[in-house]
Amino acid sequence: MFSLLEQTKEERYHVHYRLSFKQVCLITVSFPFLALIFCFITAYIFQYDDIHETHCRVFNIVPSISAITGISPQRYIWRISIAFHVGPRLIISAVYRAYHLTLINPLAQKEVQLKAQFWLNVAFWLNVIETGSLCGVTYISNRENYAIHEKLFIIFMVSSLTHMLACIQGMKGVADTRDVTQNQHFNKCLCLKQNLFNVSILMTVGLVGFFLQHRLLCHRMAFSMFALCEYIIALANMAFHVTVILDFPTEHFMVAKQLNTQEGDLKSASLKLD
Repeated sequence: MFSLLEQTKEERYHVHYRLSFKQVCLITVSFPFLALIFCFITAYIFQYDDIHETHCRVFNIVPSISAITGISPQRYIWRISIAFHVGPRLIISAVYRAYHLTLINPLAQKEVQLKAQFWLNVAFWLNVIETGSLCGVTYISNRENYAIHEKLFIIFMVSSLTHMLACIQGMKGVADTRDVTQNQHFNKCLCLKQNLFNVSILMTVGLVGFFLQHRLLCHRMAFSMFALCEYIIALANMAFHVTVILDFPTEHFMVAKQLNTQEGDLKSASLKLD
């Protein structure tokens, strides 16, 4: 066991545990990503007829996410993955907002500062709504209550897209308070987020169009195209949330105890490997 000490200008801490923020983000996203792959493969192989059952009864080859995560035993794997995913995701969102709020230049115009703060706060609360609706869609399957599941899915889609937009506007607001236009890292992060947002918007338009074709006209393969758009949106959403690691390449989550000066001096003198 290693005993570690970290010191700031005025305070010292005894660190009991430290975990890379980047690793936390990647692990958090990996839960739904790996679960989705598992559900798709196993459902497609062993429950092909169940996942392609629709009211139109026309030929389709790509099942929807709701279909592959709404049957047993895949639903339990998916629900467990979301249970592990939700808590860290809310913490990451809170850290992300706090980090960008500290980047706002206090010397900038008050209106510019308020605008940046507004978008960062909106992005945080939209992410909370998105996460809550994701839980609802997960634990209320389309087979159990289709009407509620459908409404929660719409809330998830709207909150997801508006969250992306608010994040982008928040970053631009922070940029307006300080000169970061020549910062390549900042521009790279912003460009990546904008591209993922554009992909999500494009796929959402396709998703709505194909859903109407399936629901109203029962076109052949319309539901498969709807499902394909849904998968691309899900991957873009995951990728968007993963981009947070670009802002925190070396940061850590820590469990630490603040030491007083005398205690810190004593422990600094006796720092050793147990």
